[in-house]
Amino acid sequence: MAGTDLTGLSAAETALLVRRRSVSPVEVVEAAIRRIEARNPSLNAFVHLGFDDARQAARQAEQAVMTGAALGPLHGVPVAIKDLFDFKPGWPATLGGIRALRNFVVNAHCGFSERIEQGGAIIVGKTNSPVLGFRGVCDNYLFGPSRNPFDTRRNTGGSSGGSAGAVADGMVPLAEGTDGGGSTRIPAAWCGVYGYKASFGRVPRLSRPNAFGSATPFLFEGPITRTVEDAALAMSVLGGYHSRDPFSLDQDVDYLGALRRPVRGMHIAYSRDLDVFPVDARVTAVVDKAVRAFEEAGAHVEEVKVGITRSQQELSDLWCRLIVPLSVQGFEGLKRAGIDLIGDHRDDLPPEFLHWYDVGVRLTVAEHYRDQEMRTEVFDAIQGVFDRFDLLVTPTLACLPVENTTDGNTLGPRAINGQPVDPLIGWCLTYPINFTGHPAASIPAGLAEGNLPVGMQIVGRRYADWDVLAASAAFERLRPWAATYAIPAARPL
Repeated sequence: MAGTDLTGLSAAETALLVRRRSVSPVEVVEAAIRRIEARNPSLNAFVHLGFDDARQAARQAEQAVMTGAALGPLHGVPVAIKDLFDFKPGWPATLGGIRALRNFVVNAHCGFSERIEQGGAIIVGKTNSPVLGFRGVCDNYLFGPSRNPFDTRRNTGGSSGGSAGAVADGMVPLAEGTDGGGSTRIPAAWCGVYGYKASFGRVPRLSRPNAFGSATPFLFEGPITRTVEDAALAMSVLGGYHSRDPFSLDQDVDYLGALRRPVRGMHIAYSRDLDVFPVDARVTAVVDKAVRAFEEAGAHVEEVKVGITRSQQELSDLWCRLIVPLSVQGFEGLKRAGIDLIGDHRDDLPPEFLHWYDVGVRLTVAEHYRDQEMRTEVFDAIQGVFDRFDLLVTPTLACLPVENTTDGNTLGPRAINGQPVDPLIGWCLTYPINFTGHPAASIPAGLAEGNLPVGMQIVGRRYADWDVLAASAAFERLRPWAATYAIPAARPL
């Protein structure tokens, strides 16, 4: 289409134009490549460019259109996957910028890449992540930090930081997020985009060699987009039963239909701090105002106490202890393959990760089950809210985006409102929902300080993904945020 900025289109708009033969997949992918080449150097969002493979896939996609073959819902849409535990055959997998793995290749698909390609999308590259995803910011010793398109001095958040930055900057309309403690919702909040974490089991995870490792805490793959519709469209491709995931749910969900459901009459609980988190007043002010949109839509909003009794320091330490055994197991697998990261490449790993790795190798079974008891306390508190309410709304994060450092080891804040927090994850109101498995999203709530995005977390009852999507769509209609992307669009390159 002459004069159309293809990179400004949503995934849904792009797929529709491709299906109508108004544009070709080749045109769409070439436009994405040009934008990435022009804009990525200033953001460091992409760390692997798979343009040759993408061009070949685009030609095949164009042939399918011209021959009248069956087309997937995302046919011809350029997307990105994450450089963490996310694989496409023949592509590098550095597991979050570990220098010793710069040439490491996993010849397999992750669940996201398998399903997204089956849905017709075209993967154009891999995006930046922190080492092992073990922090809420995006930086590493191999590639350096991802830079926030709203303020390039600042971080995108992590661990899916490159993905969120690429989507906010219009390089691709859809990118993969993974989420073990908020890694989809955290960067979505700081980059002013929509990050969706489905109910546990909705999107299959093809975790190997341990198919059962994704439950402690609950781990997820899902979409990062600029619109709620695009997230629902992606979920229509990503969701559904998979025989190789022991937790995969065998249930059909009309994700796109959920966008039309009214929220009038819903009962929404609002917590400014999940009882125990210190939250920057600038964040609170934005979310306090944003949550009132649900009242305009006819819902009932009530501020609540959640019932969490553990301190936020106890909870962040708990998350670290629960998730680090996955890294211990992964390193054992690499060692059997001849790569001894701890023995030969310890300097490739940040000291904060090494601290928790050393804790992880010493954990006892008794300690593990005590941790699961603490996790159960959080689960019971959250479930108690849903005994009375349909949704729980909170700030996504307790602070605004932090400035990047130059040492490959950017961290989050160490204190908020004078209260110490763990710089890895302690400022994120997201990870308790990984303890519980509820569906949740981070939606752009507004801007603070003129140009810094603030996210609002929407949490639904277990397996009630339609409620989260319905509320998200209602909020987007009442408080549209598309105009905020003029800020990254105007940034100097």
